[in-house]
Amino acid sequence: MSFFKRYPWLEHLLVLAYFALLTVLFTYPLIFNLGTSLLGKPGDNVYGVWLIHWYNKVFFGGNGHPFFNPWMNYPDGWNLSTTETYLAIALPGVLVSQLWNAIAGYNVACLLTFVLSGYFMYLWVRHISGSSAAALIAGTIFAFIPWRMAQFRAGHPNLIGTQWFPLYFWALYELLDLEKRKAWLWAILAAVSLGLIGLTSMYFLYFTLVISVVYLLCLVLFSSWRKLLSLKFWGRVALFAALAAPLVFLALKPYLGVSNTGGLASRSVAYAAMYSASPTDFILPSTDHFLFGVWVMHHFDRSLWIEGTFYIGAAALVLGILAIIFRKSLRLPTLIDASLITAVAAFILALGIDLHWNNQEIIVKVPQFLQSLLHKSTTPLYLPAYWLFNHLPFYDKMRALERIGVFTLVFTSFLAGLGVAWLLRNKKQNIRLLLTGLLLAVVLFEFYPGPFTNELTQIEPRPVDLWLGQQPGSGAVVQLPFSESSDQYVIYCTMFQNKPFVGGFFNANQPPQYLAIDPVLENFPDQASASLLKSLKVAYVVVDSSQYSDYGLVDQEIQSLGLHLLTDQEGQYVYGWK
Repeated sequence: MSFFKRYPWLEHLLVLAYFALLTVLFTYPLIFNLGTSLLGKPGDNVYGVWLIHWYNKVFFGGNGHPFFNPWMNYPDGWNLSTTETYLAIALPGVLVSQLWNAIAGYNVACLLTFVLSGYFMYLWVRHISGSSAAALIAGTIFAFIPWRMAQFRAGHPNLIGTQWFPLYFWALYELLDLEKRKAWLWAILAAVSLGLIGLTSMYFLYFTLVISVVYLLCLVLFSSWRKLLSLKFWGRVALFAALAAPLVFLALKPYLGVSNTGGLASRSVAYAAMYSASPTDFILPSTDHFLFGVWVMHHFDRSLWIEGTFYIGAAALVLGILAIIFRKSLRLPTLIDASLITAVAAFILALGIDLHWNNQEIIVKVPQFLQSLLHKSTTPLYLPAYWLFNHLPFYDKMRALERIGVFTLVFTSFLAGLGVAWLLRNKKQNIRLLLTGLLLAVVLFEFYPGPFTNELTQIEPRPVDLWLGQQPGSGAVVQLPFSESSDQYVIYCTMFQNKPFVGGFFNANQPPQYLAIDPVLENFPDQASASLLKSLKVAYVVVDSSQYSDYGLVDQEIQSLGLHLLTDQEGQYVYGWK
């Protein structure tokens, strides 16, 4: 210990190496395929590769704006904020892509979130508890919670970008402790981390602001409400707000532009209710687990496993309860109580519009005397999120309301670390080492998914995309049937075409041009669709022949519209105008 006190940087270096090593283990064998393969089936992950490629062109090639691509959704261009852009997560990957390729850049950017999530949780718990061992266990829990692994498999870098949360909530706590000095330093850390949350995910930014209200109220009311009468308190709040405002605005600006043009779709109550978490989501081991996963999958409804993998972990839960019980002994009653209530609030809000159990909506019978008043005999059990959905601005634009459950995982990981600190306190060194090793072994056993040997997908462009890239000029390309023009893999393949493209990965927020042309181009081949393609200045019409039952007849219809066949690349027929 004295050695680390003399060389503190070495301790941090070893901790980073520890989390890097565990990241390699938990994602094995991805480390040996960084430049060629992605974890999981092609989907949102290949869009992530394309996004890394686009940022590379912007920052190193001077090709436009990070959040607007003029060559997609051609000729209108594409505001990338119709979906998530996660610039704060992507930037390290952009640097890697410059030296290697976009696939490696994407993989490294994702893997780095595991290392930093663990490390920043480590810093928070170590600062609060003074225990490096407790901090290491808390960081391990937070870095490798099954929710992060599920989102990584699904190709959601925005939702594994959880590393800023420990910094943000840590800084807020220190900032509002009026006895602490260097308020400006904590205000900067809180503001910067909130800005990075915004540049990671709009979901995270919005839900962070919602849950911060709970956290801040608890910190104030559980310490002394008289803080509210203090000019010093409001001065610190004002400093934080002044520093955070420009960073949050920077993150919000492109999304506000989309919203002002009607590009952010509101969800229906029925749609939002589908993404209501079940309490079972927080207590069931992941379906990825090397030992229990198959059993869980066979005995419970895990059809929404991507969004619903919120397993806290038995060890983390027990350790967190220890922290709660002995919060006075730890001399942290305000922080622990605030963390507990914030975790519970996030849990309740994650349950969504109405109560579900095992992904099934709970319907109860309305008492007889109320049926005439309510005009129904049965009803769901509505929850607080139902009120927020109907009254809080933008809440109805959040597609998966259960994602706010990530804050339950943030605070249970933190509380678990404090529970370890209490458990190890006043123990002899050999006992502390033994308990630390045992607890780490239990956590790793609970969370380890096993190797992903059969889940790596090698990503390559189609021959037709390489052919298009060799053609002179910059005539636009369209992929037909038009539904394929928003497919993530097709978007990835545009990296190799070097041409404008009439399409993009718009997800649930389609831009006006796409909404206008989609009904027409879905009827291709006919005269109306051919005329529209000409008006869009499309030079290359790529048709996936596998999507038509009698392509010989379709080919004749296409050529009768004034198009002629340029090439057939493994079933992708390319036509140009005669």
